[in-house]
Amino acid sequence: MKTYLNELFKRMDLIKYLVLSGLKSQHKNTYLGFFWWLLDPALQIVIYYFVVVVVFQRARGVNYGIYLAVGLIVWRWMASSVTTSVRSIISQSSIITQVYLPKATFPLCTVLSQMINFGFGLVVVAASLLFFQVKPGMALAWLPLVISVQLLLILAIALMVAYLSVFVRDMEMLIRHFLRLLFYGSPVIWYAHMIPDSMVWLININPVACLLGAYRSIIMDNAAPDVWPLVIIAGISAAAILALVEVYHLFEHRIIKAL
Repeated sequence: MKTYLNELFKRMDLIKYLVLSGLKSQHKNTYLGFFWWLLDPALQIVIYYFVVVVVFQRARGVNYGIYLAVGLIVWRWMASSVTTSVRSIISQSSIITQVYLPKATFPLCTVLSQMINFGFGLVVVAASLLFFQVKPGMALAWLPLVISVQLLLILAIALMVAYLSVFVRDMEMLIRHFLRLLFYGSPVIWYAHMIPDSMVWLININPVACLLGAYRSIIMDNAAPDVWPLVIIAGISAAAILALVEVYHLFEHRIIKAL
């Protein structure tokens, strides 16, 4: 594993190149170009706000606007990273079969590129705070911790789905439906207290719900997040990443054969 990790670190220049090229290709040949990094999440927030508040009248007030913005931006990083990671290895098959590269490089690059998009999403969240005249407080100091925990969780999932999709080509369709279920099963657009008491345990075991609660505590309530659930998520994710790196190291020859 140490040798494999060293191979990854030796290719930092390649990782930077793949991350930047991935970002540039997202809105290539569009009229607005990189402005879509801000406009896309902003429009998504406006649409869901219109549907939930105006059409269905299920939520009202300033708090819901920020609640929705935080939820959608956090979820967007998760969903976009996982969906792009599914084909991150398969899409590079022409390179992989000719030149040796650690295969974990490709899901890693997709996660990092989507993390940069998440940074622009945070700008949209900041704009929503200004719009609703809500001032964040010192609790923002906790934000890097929560972002780091989410990065570990997403990277663990990305490494797993990227590897499995090489051998199970139906993985892309399965992931799409799973993410849809997870979206509506997590308090992204609805309040956590709306769930029946008999189903609260589903929220308690849902890492996405835990991360959403942590972000909202920091941004909306100016309060420290519940640390222990974050520690548990970080620990499990880190262990999974190390295990998956070992799997990549031991079975990379199978990836090449499958491609």
